[in-house]
Amino acid sequence: MKTRRRIASFAAVIGLFVLPLRPAFGQSAAIHILVANGVKAVIDEIRPDWERVAGHPLALEYGTTTVLKERVERGEPFDLAVLTSDAISDLIKEGKVAAFSRSELARCGIGLGKRANAPKPDILTVDALKQTLHNARSITFAEAGPLRTYLDKIFAQFGMTEEIKSKTILTPSSVDSNKLVSEGKAQYILTLVSEILPAPGVDLVGPFPAGVQSYIGFAAGASTRPAHPGAEKTLLKFLNSAAIAPVLRAKGMETR
Repeated sequence: MKTRRRIASFAAVIGLFVLPLRPAFGQSAAIHILVANGVKAVIDEIRPDWERVAGHPLALEYGTTTVLKERVERGEPFDLAVLTSDAISDLIKEGKVAAFSRSELARCGIGLGKRANAPKPDILTVDALKQTLHNARSITFAEAGPLRTYLDKIFAQFGMTEEIKSKTILTPSSVDSNKLVSEGKAQYILTLVSEILPAPGVDLVGPFPAGVQSYIGFAAGASTRPAHPGAEKTLLKFLNSAAIAPVLRAKGMETR
């Protein structure tokens, strides 16, 4: 509730600032925003206040960074993208995202999730995590994306590449992997902490131990061909406000 009040208070102030801009955009036109699954819980939380600040409804589309980035590269229109930092960098180089608009938000580490009420394994140390993966009947994670690269490195470090392959269920996204765990079709999910925390029927066991932890950064950037020129400044200002930091942390992310 305190976080909600802080955001609402900030939104009221920014609303006064952006009020003169609203007629130029049109009152009913929706702003099209692409959002990576890793920050979905954050955006869902702030959406009402973000819309109030923007003075427009927001048309949010969620998905994996890999899929959303490919859509942008194919030329699909959008106004703002909230993706991994690396993806935003690539899109800037490709001329799809305006360099001046780049805004770093937070980073998130990898964690392990289990079915709600199932026994909690030990992953407090590198050796404990390795043993838990060895004992696991099955694990699941998204087939594509930057997280897969990190996980493959960890499995190789553990000397478990082939063993992990035999017990892994690959899915299109963490949403699908969480569903498998909640239904008891996979024992553990390996993905970003921010993607495990909001998943129904899934409990976060914890983040990976420091010795093998990796982080993925998230950033926002505006299209070089937006349907609402100028709106990105207001949207990005709100994302970078002090009011957002508590929401990011509550959703398992680390602010910089």
